[in-house]
Amino acid sequence: MAEQISTIANVHIDAVEHGDKIVFLHAVKEGPANQSYGLQVAQLAGVPREVIAQARKKLVSLEQQREQAPQTGQTLPLSFAETPAHKDTATETDIGANQLRDKLASYQPDELTPRQALNALYELQQLLSDQSD
Repeated sequence: MAEQISTIANVHIDAVEHGDKIVFLHAVKEGPANQSYGLQVAQLAGVPREVIAQARKKLVSLEQQREQAPQTGQTLPLSFAETPAHKDTATETDIGANQLRDKLASYQPDELTPRQALNALYELQQLLSDQSD
């Protein structure tokens, strides 16, 4: 059996932004991307608009903190964990997100029939709709 030699390389897919949207150019380039396209990819994957809007607000907040950090000498947190000042306040959005997460966690996808899976999606959509009302 022939010996396989593997090489690890840092590459990225070239992309162009148009407003809040992204177009991948199907060209692999060497090195890291010049920026993260996580929110745009999440949007393409169908993540709800409300979730992306919240993530965008958090990103703006983190970027503002990063700009202020060198001036104040503060270091930035390495995660999106809640700060102690916000731990005790559960918003309606948090409660709704927890309900969605709990419902989703209760499903066993490998044990669902196609009809049960479809019904589960409708239930999740209804929970999401109830949150936005």
